[in-house]
Amino acid sequence: MAADNATTYTRRWCGTGEIAFLTLSSGTRLRYLKVGTVRTGVVEFVEKLDLKDLTLAGESIGATLSLTASTQLGRRVRNIVALNTYDYPEGAERANLIASIAVKAMRIPVLGLLASKLENALILRGVMRGGFFDPSKFPEDFLAEQLRSGRRAGYAHVQCGYFRALPSYIAARRLYPRVNVPVTLIYGDHDWSKPQERDEVAQLVQGSRKITLAQSGHFGSLEHPDEIANIVIEAAGLTSPVAALN
Repeated sequence: MAADNATTYTRRWCGTGEIAFLTLSSGTRLRYLKVGTVRTGVVEFVEKLDLKDLTLAGESIGATLSLTASTQLGRRVRNIVALNTYDYPEGAERANLIASIAVKAMRIPVLGLLASKLENALILRGVMRGGFFDPSKFPEDFLAEQLRSGRRAGYAHVQCGYFRALPSYIAARRLYPRVNVPVTLIYGDHDWSKPQERDEVAQLVQGSRKITLAQSGHFGSLEHPDEIANIVIEAAGLTSPVAALN
């Protein structure tokens, strides 16, 4: 996403992409992957760069982090765009049968590491397609990048840690009523969350506007990139910097 008169900052999470995360014990890893600690990383990122007049934009875990980080960033945040918040029981298990089996296995201590290491293109493609209304829109080049990252030493610990940290993201909903900037909530009509859960989030985030994308799953930014970009640009007013938390 780009706009001629806006600056976009992207924050990567511990253990993802090219960020090493190999030297910590399993218990410490899990603590670092819980929402509170990851949120602290977002806040420190914004404060270190002295970013102001921000639009926080995030998808899935990034959406939940955008909402909750704003409660610590105060006047630095101008508004928020939260796409398909990740804050409900089962989480990615709801994608499809393949995901249900794989994610359940990866949440089991020790055994989960084996399940993660056995993941291959066929399994990962099946899981990820469960996040699309139209599975044919899943980009194969993105799959290749995921597989490349997944081959790094220590990645299995991180993947299992994020799945095991889900309860902390559900608990983070208690911070939603503290959000005091304009919020645009976006949900795919086929997101993993249930309609009632989306309505609950909208009620917790007072004054928010909710947009439902037709024929869209959990990974809306991949399935409808232009539409999502236009919503973010409109919410940002075209001039404020955007911090993308994905």
